[in-house]
Amino acid sequence: MNSILQLKGQFEHNSGKSGGSKRNIPVDKFVESDHILDLINDLHSLQTYWSEHTLIKGALISVYYTSVVAKSNRIQGLLCRGSSDPNDFIRGAKFAGETPHIQHVFTYYVGLDIISKSIARLITVKEIVDSDYNGKITHKDIDDINNHHKQYKHSARLAKTNFINVVVDTFYVQKFSVDFAEADENEEAIITLYRTDVKTEDLFRAIGIDYLNAKQIDENTVLLRPDEIARLKENAPYLIAMKVRDLREMPLEESTAGATSIVQIPAPRQEPVIGVIDTPFCKDVYFKDWVSYENMLGDGIELDVRDYTHGTEVSSIIVDGPTINPMLDDGCGRFRVKHFGVAKSGRFSSYSILKSIRRAVSQNRDIKVWNLSLGSILPIKPNYISPEAAELDKIQSEFDVVFVIAGTNGNSNQKPIPIGAPADSLNSLIVNSVTLEGSPASYHRVGPVLSFFHKPDVSYYGGDNDQPMHVCTPTGEGFVKGTSFSAPWIARKMAYLICTLGFSREVAKALIIDAAAGWNRQDGASCSIGYGVVPQRIENIIKTSDDEIRFVMTGTTDAYETYTYKIPVPIYKGKQPFYARATLCYFPKCMRDQGVDYTSTEMDIHFGRVVEKKGKASISSINSNSQGDEGGKHLYEPEARQLYRKWDNVKLISEELKDRAVPRKVYGAGTWGLSIKTKERLKEKNGRGLSFGVVVTLKEMYGENRIDDFIKLCMMRGWIVNRIDIENQIDIYNKAEEEIEL
Repeated sequence: MNSILQLKGQFEHNSGKSGGSKRNIPVDKFVESDHILDLINDLHSLQTYWSEHTLIKGALISVYYTSVVAKSNRIQGLLCRGSSDPNDFIRGAKFAGETPHIQHVFTYYVGLDIISKSIARLITVKEIVDSDYNGKITHKDIDDINNHHKQYKHSARLAKTNFINVVVDTFYVQKFSVDFAEADENEEAIITLYRTDVKTEDLFRAIGIDYLNAKQIDENTVLLRPDEIARLKENAPYLIAMKVRDLREMPLEESTAGATSIVQIPAPRQEPVIGVIDTPFCKDVYFKDWVSYENMLGDGIELDVRDYTHGTEVSSIIVDGPTINPMLDDGCGRFRVKHFGVAKSGRFSSYSILKSIRRAVSQNRDIKVWNLSLGSILPIKPNYISPEAAELDKIQSEFDVVFVIAGTNGNSNQKPIPIGAPADSLNSLIVNSVTLEGSPASYHRVGPVLSFFHKPDVSYYGGDNDQPMHVCTPTGEGFVKGTSFSAPWIARKMAYLICTLGFSREVAKALIIDAAAGWNRQDGASCSIGYGVVPQRIENIIKTSDDEIRFVMTGTTDAYETYTYKIPVPIYKGKQPFYARATLCYFPKCMRDQGVDYTSTEMDIHFGRVVEKKGKASISSINSNSQGDEGGKHLYEPEARQLYRKWDNVKLISEELKDRAVPRKVYGAGTWGLSIKTKERLKEKNGRGLSFGVVVTLKEMYGENRIDDFIKLCMMRGWIVNRIDIENQIDIYNKAEEEIEL
């Protein structure tokens, strides 16, 4: 087998093209003045409504677009003041309608004067469309104005740019409205308010809610009692952006007891540490010396043996899973655990767990991999991320850690339901369960998240009715099934890749996903098993067959484009006989208050042969991706999301293996290129300095081993090539962890 290679070298950076294309509506489309009048009437109604509801200083306006829209097609001439960007006023985003008529809905927070200005602009535009275009303006009409084929005569009333922007806005906007979120008053719930220029404390004081004694998760998110929710709905229903139950049922997997036996385990040395967030840990088990335990529930909470069972079972797999389950030996050895007990068996409080997780991670910065096998019985919401998942994403962004999370369990006798929180965490690695044969487990639940993001990420063995997983319980051997026991196996692999082999979390996540997908990725099963089933043995992730070359690269996005055109691919008989696959992973900053537009940064990957035309070099991507290329095909937002996973933090592009191999034509010097193009949703530019990891696999079409040729070519191009040898890396790790005696 070939070892995986690590390529280190210099990426180039390109700030991108200056300016942008002139705005217009799609070809053969038009805007009628009757539709403009409808929008004017909508804003008049909203103006009246908000002049009568003065609890907040401005107005919350939901803009219903006709479809899922790109950032460039959001409103630019309406709901703005002067040179301000309307995107700065967005306070939430959701989807409405059913496939294939999905609508993007953005909620803006603006001043009443901005509503008046928008009405005035719309009236002016309607008058111009009526007088100059007989009540109907087309793509060609706007094109003529943009290219000076027809003179625009109304600059004194409305600047040409503003006129075009408003016309384009009216094409994409179906209506303006005010939305009222549903919120039952039967139980405690976590309520998130739209962000306005009035503090939550002042809002609550005005409607009679005691903010000082409320349980605050962040500035706009609080845990409220049923009576407080009712008061909020009565006085300001328009403020409720999101609502989820707090006290959640936690259907922990039941274990069947087996015979009690004495198991021997050596004393721990300097093995890597994995953090475990779970129910309490029993200190009477055979591997107790491998676990450091901290009870975060408080001294006054009574616990019985059931409360210790689940957490102990999970940690037993992380510490000694291969001993307990020899048929699942992954080659990763044993791991130490720092175990945090945050919940009793059966039910838990989201509010308290969120506080505990943040404290555990912030106070244990040396731990890079965390396992979380707790989850809600309730399905996730389609239009926003759960508070639990959002907090985990925020923690991962702040502390350079990765969470491995169980995909949550359903009822074996029912149709699979959507996964539960916090398995909707986008930055985390979400693990579902499969049988030993690779089929979804009987209890599996399904994605996607926010109607788009692939979750779960991957799957692994978690036991099933006739194939139970072996664990250690407080009372001896146990037999279990559930995603709770799939996740620890993947946490072990992540810790091995990060702590033992020294990969970044971005590369480690990419390696896991890439190995699961392989060459036979099943997109039809993605909602059930994610990208695929992770190989059992660690060497099948970090080694390849002799006819494959696998290498990893890391970098940071310091400009619009981060790229290299210097990846040499071996040439045989004037051709390049390779199939190619590439997986990109990054951990973007996420904004829960943006709803379905949750990820703030898009990384668009281009990988393939370098082509030179007319003195310019470009990449002929293996997936025909031409987004952002000069002269590239224009794609509407739904197409870009479907074809190229736009805004997803995982990108996997792969060629299909074919029975009849057709080697590639060699372009120029025969080099290939990798380009990462970064786009932002918000003006903060959260993507600058953001790390990414890429895994590339090249498969030789004739079954030949050409890794030595590849290494030589790379070194000639200035790359530093490091072969990842398991034994050497383990020696390096052990020496680094040795205590130095003075």
